[in-house]
Amino acid sequence: MVLFLLERVTPLPVDQAWLRLTDWQRHADVVPLTRVTVRTPPPTREGTVFVARSGVGRLAVDDPMEVVTWQPPTKDTNTAFCRLAKRGSIVTGWAEIEVSPCGGAGSRVLWREDLSVRLLPRTLDGLLKLAARWMFGRAVDSLLRQESAS
Repeated sequence: MVLFLLERVTPLPVDQAWLRLTDWQRHADVVPLTRVTVRTPPPTREGTVFVARSGVGRLAVDDPMEVVTWQPPTKDTNTAFCRLAKRGSIVTGWAEIEVSPCGGAGSRVLWREDLSVRLLPRTLDGLLKLAARWMFGRAVDSLLRQESAS
């Protein structure tokens, strides 16, 4: 099991950064060899379930996730928070996405993740942490850079 934190500052306002990070299907656009399927009808809310399938052929792994906390930004609270529970047989743990105002019109993104891959020896936790930070860091950076799908 590995725990890591990513922090990014973006010129995007909170609502735009939030929408980009929580458009689950867009994650497939920025994570190689990954397809995302949302299994519940929109809009995203507590109870939304989606699956990220990563890999090729028989080497693909499903990472089913459920939104267990959903607090989008509002006019009263310009901070957004989401917690995902990873409910897979291979990939388990949780992820949290927090977006808050930061200087003027920009925002600060915190991505916290507790990740475990069953059958992976604990001696490889350091390598898993490095790989996860790199992969999720690239994904967050790309999602924040991409133009929103309209």
